[in-house]
Amino acid sequence: MEKIEIEITEEHKGSRIDKALSAVNPEWSRTQIQSWLKDSLVLVSGIQVKPNYKVRLGDIVTVEEPELEVLDMVAEELNLDIVYEDKDVLVVNKARGMVVHPAPGHPSGTVVNGLMHHCTDLSGINGVVRPGIVHRIDKDTSGLLMVAKNDKAHVSLVDQLVNRSVTRVYTALVHGHIPHDNGTIDAPIGRDQRERQNMAIVDKGRHAVTHFKVIERFGDYTLVECRLETGRTHQIRVHMKYIGYPLVGDPKYGPKKTLQFNGQVLHAGTLGFDHPVTGEYLEFNSPLPEDFKDLVDEVRKSVDKTEE
Repeated sequence: MEKIEIEITEEHKGSRIDKALSAVNPEWSRTQIQSWLKDSLVLVSGIQVKPNYKVRLGDIVTVEEPELEVLDMVAEELNLDIVYEDKDVLVVNKARGMVVHPAPGHPSGTVVNGLMHHCTDLSGINGVVRPGIVHRIDKDTSGLLMVAKNDKAHVSLVDQLVNRSVTRVYTALVHGHIPHDNGTIDAPIGRDQRERQNMAIVDKGRHAVTHFKVIERFGDYTLVECRLETGRTHQIRVHMKYIGYPLVGDPKYGPKKTLQFNGQVLHAGTLGFDHPVTGEYLEFNSPLPEDFKDLVDEVRKSVDKTEE
């Protein structure tokens, strides 16, 4: 990444930060800048600000401009697990280890590459790299993902996410014995200032709420259901770490000594939303993947043996 420092002059003071920066460098679109602000790549005097921040005379704005990688968008036959499809929306059950859309380091083999082979009608609101993509789940998280097949459907689904009316329920295996049966984590999430690739609980982060319920306890491990009220990057992983119960196998937020599993043990098992055209509420359920179930069985058996 190239780091650029800009001092705000009389000409731009009082303007929204995205407008001011796009005026300073016309090659930066306001949409790009807003995305960089969200990812903490734009800081004012080292502090993260909101997109509606109005710059002041003398402000030092630091921009870390991501290096662009030209991506060759190729349709690939990936045998995606499509659990529902009509002319407006599509629901795919994403396998663990699959990236949602092409990005530097992952130019192919993504959900988007598979979708492009499966159908030609996908919404274009998110551009050529993320056609149809309304929301994402992490590479090593398995489960249900909704896709928009036209722009009208895309706007409706995004509005439902913003209004928190989408049902998103995950199952996770976490370290530790959670003593209470349920709870709510309400803590803001933002970019970790020490580890820029990670998210963390930060005072000026974005509002984030996760509701959890204990399914089963296995000695030093607990199987939980997590229901998202908001949908921030790595929300469940960060929130569970914050209360002292990090996800098993999580390479970013969990302990180094953990059960053997390629990535966090997390599955997006329930997804519900109002159909963008008919208004009918649709809900889909995906069973736990076999490797997830096998790991839970192993933990359960090991606890049973110690109690014999």
